[in-house]
Amino acid sequence: MSSSDLSAEKRISGTSERREQIIQRLRQQGSVQVNDLSAAYGVSTVTIRNDLAFLEKQGIAVRAYGGALICEGNGSAHEPSVEDKSALNTGVKRSIAQAAVALIKPGHRIILDSGTTTYEIARMLRQHAEVIVMTNGMNVANALLEAEGVELLMTGGHLRRQSQSFYGDQAEQSLQNYHFDMLFLGVDAIDTDRGVSTHNEDEARLNRSMCEVAERIIVVTDSTKFNRSSLHKIIDMPRIDMIITDEGVPAESLTELQRAGIEVVRVKA
Repeated sequence: MSSSDLSAEKRISGTSERREQIIQRLRQQGSVQVNDLSAAYGVSTVTIRNDLAFLEKQGIAVRAYGGALICEGNGSAHEPSVEDKSALNTGVKRSIAQAAVALIKPGHRIILDSGTTTYEIARMLRQHAEVIVMTNGMNVANALLEAEGVELLMTGGHLRRQSQSFYGDQAEQSLQNYHFDMLFLGVDAIDTDRGVSTHNEDEARLNRSMCEVAERIIVVTDSTKFNRSSLHKIIDMPRIDMIITDEGVPAESLTELQRAGIEVVRVKA
């Protein structure tokens, strides 16, 4: 075997071992950070991103800005907690939230889906007045406890502790008695042909109910969710009025969205 063959074999072996260790970290922690992995294994951030891209293709991880989350239901892994997700891409989430809050005026009635980006929206609503907010997220509701100018409504229902969100028939039925100006919807995946989707069936069903009672549907998500599709579809793209994301959205996706008449707001990371 030539020296070049030996070098290639060693490199492949090292890559395989590193990826196995990253999987173990994901299973233990629920999430990983690119910079931490780069320092731990003495390789470039580009190499780590390639590792995470490989794990995503295998259905093991879901990439996010700054790192990755383990896929829900993968092997013996636990679902990432809200705290895990909050640790990733916080700056981008806050920029997206700031753009979202700028759309909310006195007298508006809005739905905030559960999630970490919508949590950031809720935090920024504390100084608003004459706004009605319904949410299925405990973390979102907690962020609004001291917002005296915001009337807070909860969907109720069954609680998913890991995501701090409510779901089920009670949650869906509670929405039917209202009409809202805007829904701020978080998603796990966006495909310009297949629509927006999520990993959890119950959440997808509740999200569809939210869409039915909202005048405008505004998707809030970072650009890593584009060109992906999760198992449970929420709605088709033509039903979306606006997407608030960051500047990393793929050019081809941006073109398709604009062609479909969907307004896209891109914020700086």
